[in-house]
Amino acid sequence: MYSDVVRTTIDLEPDTAKAVEHLRKEQGLGLSEAVNQLIRRGLVATPAPSPFRPIHRDLGLMIDVSNVAEALELLDGPETR
Repeated sequence: MYSDVVRTTIDLEPDTAKAVEHLRKEQGLGLSEAVNQLIRRGLVATPAPSPFRPIHRDLGLMIDVSNVAEALELLDGPETR
């Protein structure tokens, strides 16, 4: 183990206390061991990807898309039918 152990008091919120208890029961760990394992997991966890946000650019085109067939014909040309 580590030679420089830091002893402190912490307050766990209900969700984290539940995670610690679950890990303790699952792996038969002591309180300190379970807390340390969960902290280490958090240190190496990859952050969640940011949500996709499309990039909008004004192309200066004025297309009426209320009629999809007309819009496709205008964009693709009549030969694609």
